[in-house]
Amino acid sequence: MSSSRTILLINGPNLNLLGTREPHIYGSDTLADVVWNTKAIADKYDATLYDFQSNHEGAIVDRIHQARDEGVDGIIINPGGLTHTSVVVRDALLGVSIPFIELHVTNVHSREPFRHHSYFSDKAEAIIVGFGVKGYEYAIDFVATSPKFGKTEKK
Repeated sequence: MSSSRTILLINGPNLNLLGTREPHIYGSDTLADVVWNTKAIADKYDATLYDFQSNHEGAIVDRIHQARDEGVDGIIINPGGLTHTSVVVRDALLGVSIPFIELHVTNVHSREPFRHHSYFSDKAEAIIVGFGVKGYEYAIDFVATSPKFGKTEKK
């Protein structure tokens, strides 16, 4: 199946430490492993995947704004700790009107109570939690194949 879609993968604060930060919680795959794998999956769908990671909220906002100019069809975002704090990243996502998936490596609902609230979940097309880094594969598959992310959906 060919999608010719453009996907932006955003990883927020501390996700650059995947593979070394608390591997008993987050696993041993590194962010480089995740990016390599997601690009390989995107290629199977004839989709273009841009990847971006930052520990800085403003840089993530700037990258989301840039996505609109690039004609990105869908965003996959693992906002990390910004999930529970960032109204500005939420506003950026809503401001560009690009559908997005919220993704978390762990099941945030089985962790500390402060992790149970998300500023993104009520606006996301889908939420993927608790599948480890395999969740990134599910997200690419969904963006590449779902009509919610097709070019015809754009205004």
